[in-house]
Amino acid sequence: MGQDLVEIQPRELKFTFELKKQSSCSIQLSNKSNEYVAFKVKTTSPKRYCVRPNTGIIFPRSTCDFTVTMQAQRTAPPDMQLKDKFLVQCTVVPYGSKDEDIVPAFFSKETGRYIEESKLRVVLISPPHSPVLQPINGALNQEPAFEVPVLKETPVVKETPAIETQETQTRETPIIPEEIPTVLKQSSVVLKESPVSKETSVSTDKALSKVENFHLSHVTEDVQNMKAKLNNLESKLDEAEQMIFRLREENKSTIQERDKLQRDMVFLKRKCAARAQVGFPLSFAIFMALVGMTLGFLLQL
Repeated sequence: MGQDLVEIQPRELKFTFELKKQSSCSIQLSNKSNEYVAFKVKTTSPKRYCVRPNTGIIFPRSTCDFTVTMQAQRTAPPDMQLKDKFLVQCTVVPYGSKDEDIVPAFFSKETGRYIEESKLRVVLISPPHSPVLQPINGALNQEPAFEVPVLKETPVVKETPAIETQETQTRETPIIPEEIPTVLKQSSVVLKESPVSKETSVSTDKALSKVENFHLSHVTEDVQNMKAKLNNLESKLDEAEQMIFRLREENKSTIQERDKLQRDMVFLKRKCAARAQVGFPLSFAIFMALVGMTLGFLLQL
């Protein structure tokens, strides 16, 4: 049996990667045959991914979906690339099989069954409009990507039309550098501190402040989570201490009751023994009476 049983769409597992956030993607399996087909999903990194369901039955000429969830990651991989692989195994099972009827022997090649295998690779995608996840030289760039415009040097004379008019009017008299008005110097200073550079510095400061706020928010979230866990542990410890105290009190009361019962039993034993020692038993008295009657009868004879 060499025909394709199942068509897989898509052939790549694409995850939108964000630090400390889970990401999921769905894969659709289409049964192209008239048989019941069982599938099983394997991965090279089972600790990083969660597959639901990882096994199942696909009815004839129908489809089935499974979802792969990538756990939240604390660090980004180099160059935003992962070498993780997924393997989807498919095989024909008896007609009318259910999910609970799937056994590992269905996917064992030693049984001689036909097993169709398809490999899927993992692709990481940066979230839209996100300043992070821009790999630079193998490291993760946490600052927003923007270009700082380069200011070109412009002649001072072109930027001061008032001086040009003065020069055109007095071309016959040369301009001495020492006699250049202070207005020209002020204009050059204004050119050096152009509004574009100011806007760029302001945008850079805003971006840096956003990144710092982003990190601070994550740090505060971690601190709050740790505090919540500590409070939960403290409450559990308090409950355990109260339970131990109650058990100790119950143990003490049980010991006291046991001692009291033992004392009562000893007292009863002594009381019974004292009653047994006082006077003759009834059977002994009856016996003596019979003996006396017998002796009297004999003496009369």
